[in-house]
Formats: sequence, C-alpha cells, structure tokens
Amino acid sequence: MTHFDSVFPEVAARETRSLYLPEGYKRLPSAQYGFLELYCDDPGCDCRRVLLQVCREDDPDKVLTTITYGWETESFYARLLRGDRKTAREMTGASLDPYNKQSKYSEDLLELFREVVLSDKDYVERLQRHYRMFKKALRKQDHKMRSSPEN
Repeated sequence: MTHFDSVFPEVAARETRSLYLPEGYKRLPSAQYGFLELYCDDPGCDCRRVLLQVCREDDPDKVLTTITYGWETESFYARLLRGDRKTAREMTGASLDPYNKQSKYSEDLLELFREVVLSDKDYVERLQRHYRMFKKALRKQDHKMRSSPEN
C-alpha cells in the first residue's frame, strides 16, 4: 500500500478529507481529523479498495486508526477471490483494518466514517477517482520500466 500523496501531492493537498469535531462527539477529543488515503501498489491488482489512516491534524504522525473500505459488491470481491465469499464479505464496505494497530478511538472513528464521511456521495466518488488515477500512474510507471532498454 502506498500513500496517495506520494504520487499526487498537489491533488492530495486539495482533496484529502478532514473533519473538525467539536467537543462531545462520541468519545473523540475535539480536533481536526484527516483521512489519509493509501492504495494497493500492485499494477496487476484491481481490488477497488482504499486504506484510510486517520490522524489528528495536531499530531499527523500518530495514526489513530486504519480503516479499510471496499466500494464494490460482495459478488465483485467473490469473483476477484475465486469464490471466497467469507473474505469477499469482509472486503465489502468499511471496517477496521485487521493488519494495522488500532487505538482506543478506532471504533468511534469507524462509526464517524460510516455515518458522516460515507454519506457524502461526492467523497465516495473522489476515492474511486483517486484509485483510478493511482492505478493509471502505476501501470504507466510499470510499462516504462518494462520497456526500458536496461531491462
């Protein structure tokens, strides 16, 4: 997985989603929270998923949670996984990423993501557009490497 901003820093600076939470939302401290996007860096993979690292603006190096979000249907992921319905179900929608460390705020941040962030249709479309941009850049780089005279 690679951060979107490492490939498209200008776009990420303009389009990374952040939310300001006032005091009293769930158990979350009042702060500005950013949702940093990471995409699969395998040029041959078409998983149509994003990892989102959630950080506070005042402590951007501390990841509070990592959310995985797959926007396709369970059937799409089952085909991708050659019939593995259990894993396909896990890949569909938003959940806490089981491979990354979570914090005491993870469940509340996941709920915030599901209730507030995913209700924004434009944002969901933005994630999908960023995925396509990222994959296109990856394939272009992979093609250049393969056609290089040194290879």
